Formats: sequence, structure tokens, C-alpha cells
Amino acid sequence: MDLQVMEGKRVVLTKPLSFDGDSSSADFRPPNILQRVLSLFKNVRPGTDLTKFQLPAIFNIPKSHLQCFGESVYCIGDNILSKCNSLESPVERFTSVVAWSISITRPLIFGSAPYNSILGETHHVSRGSLNVLLEQVSHHPPVSALHATDEKENVEIIWCQHPVPKFYGASVEAEVHGKKQLKLLNHKETYEMNSPKLCLRFLPVPGADWVGDVRIKCKETGLEAELTYRANSLIGFGRNHRAVRGKIYDSSSSKILYEIDGHWDRTVTAKDINNGRSTVIYNAKEVLSGLKAPIVKDMQEVWASESAAVWSEVSQHILNKEWGKATEAKKAVEEKQRKQLRERESAGETWVPKHFSISYSKENGWDCSPLLKFVPPAPIVVPL
Repeated sequence: MDLQVMEGKRVVLTKPLSFDGDSSSADFRPPNILQRVLSLFKNVRPGTDLTKFQLPAIFNIPKSHLQCFGESVYCIGDNILSKCNSLESPVERFTSVVAWSISITRPLIFGSAPYNSILGETHHVSRGSLNVLLEQVSHHPPVSALHATDEKENVEIIWCQHPVPKFYGASVEAEVHGKKQLKLLNHKETYEMNSPKLCLRFLPVPGADWVGDVRIKCKETGLEAELTYRANSLIGFGRNHRAVRGKIYDSSSSKILYEIDGHWDRTVTAKDINNGRSTVIYNAKEVLSGLKAPIVKDMQEVWASESAAVWSEVSQHILNKEWGKATEAKKAVEEKQRKQLRERESAGETWVPKHFSISYSKENGWDCSPLLKFVPPAPIVVPL
């Protein structure tokens, strides 16, 4: 666990979740985790929307949801985005975008979760020429917005995320709504995609998986992909653990071009239907190993709304396994947010995001549009 705390303005940064056996979550979980988790839901009825459900700090990892959301974009060992933009043919670029979509799927650890981000919380990080800015644009319901730009590669990402978790007795499932766009500006191509569902299973074997269908499409080229994320069997065995399968096809003719098969925590291949050849398009070991924690480059430029500052005291107590102090610090953050809400309501004020314009409709859900064309370099950086 890498930790950085700076005096004056306190900031705590930790390693991202990866496949390296990183301890950023596992080492800080309490014992008897299954019994503790089940005790949380003993009075919760099946079908209940858990959007407003607050976890005690003992179940938290030392970072917020906004940080985990951002890490899926800026914490990467191999620059897949650069490959997406540099390939010559539309099919090659599309296949690389499929690989990038798989790369933002990150490991989950049963019994641990990030903090629920507070309204107005931000997370601003740079990795090389890629600048990433996130903002919590709604608290109830929870909606997070992400904008990332790479002026060198001429790539842009706009991603609005709205998870809706529900309790189903023996499991919790969270549908992740929101539009996700990857724009390859040199080629004037926009790729739209959705996210798989998060499933936490309590019985008979505890586990956490990404499941469900993901569709990726590019209107400019007419290419589309359909991917299915599969989980383990109910007894915890089988080859479906972290499996992803699907196809890439031409939407105008419905002709299948490639069959996708593999595991998102290992390798994924694309089989060319024309010649039967299979090529590895994604290798998790290359992309998601050796990930480095962000560091503060310029402390004076860190915003007070920065995730690593907002939750610094809570994170420090979790790192020290001081669960009582962590709970009190977490309550203080949440109470400050409630106080600000009461003050706005008393003054008749409506909160407005600083970095995004947001809208909602029943047909299209939440939409978040960045106010700036390019994300500026951040005071927090990921070492290359």
C-alpha cells in the first residue's frame, strides 16, 4: 500500500485495484466478513433499492467511488487508447476499442466497497498527456461524470455513470446506467458503449462479479460488438469465472467478422471468421499489472473538493485499522454535506455542477456534458 500524506492540506492516495494481489482492499477488511455483510441486510427486504444505503466504515476501502471510477481510465500499464487511435483500418480500431472497453473492467473484492462520493466531490488526475476530471454531479440519485482528453493523441472520453443497486435476498445487483463515449477525433469516430452489471453474491459461495451484456457501436463505420460477461456457477466452480464472450459484426449486413472469447482477468482473443485465425487482443497481465498510485505534483493546486482530500482522515484511519475513528470521520464528512444541503434549501438555492452540464429524461436517462473542450493538466499525476 502506497500512501502519501502532505501537511496543511491532507491528501491520502493509495494503489489502484489490480491483479497483483494488491492489499489495498484485502488487508483492511475485518474478520468474519461474510457474517458481518449478512448482518447488514438482515432487516432489508428483497427488491429494496440500496441507492441511499450507507455502509459502516469497516466495510470501506480507503478511497471513494469517484477515485475507483477514474482509476479505470488513468491507471493502466499499457496505453490502449494510443493503439485505438493509431491503427489504420476501421476494423482494427474497433477491435482495439473493444479491448479498451474490457480493460476498464476492474477486480472486485467481496465485502469491501469505496465511499459514496459526496455532491460536488472532484477527482483530477493526469497520466502522461491524458488528463482526467471527474465530478459527483448528483448525490440522490448518485451520478458521476467523467471527462478525459489527450491532446497529443486527439482522444476524448465522456462518461456518465449512475449505479442502481438492489437487494435480492442472497445477492445484491447493481445496474450501471449512463452513456459512455470514446471519441477518436483524428478519425471523426465516436464509440458508444454501456457497462456490465455488478453482482455481489452471498450464498452459497460469496463472490463479486461483473455480469451481463455490453454493446459497443460506432455509427460512422457501422461496426458493432456484443459482449457477455459471465460469472461463476452458484457453487463457485466452472470455466465462466470472469469470462467474456461475444462478436464483432457489420450492422449494415449483420455479417459476423470476429468471435470474442476469453477472460477479462487473463486474455481475450478475436477469431477472424474469414480465415479462422485467433489473435490476442487483450492481455490483463500487460495492461493491469504493476499499476502505480498517483502522487501529488503540486499541492497548492489541489482543490478542496478533491476526493483524496475530502476523505483523507477516513482513509488514514482505515489504513491504521482504527475502525471507530474511521466511522466518526466518515460521519463528519456526511454531516457536513447534509448541513450544506440544509443551508441551500433554506436560502432557496439549487446546486449546480462546476465542470459539467447535466440533464435527465426518462427515455435517455442522465446525460453529462463537459463545460470545457479539454481537461487541463492535474496537480495529481500517475508516474509513468
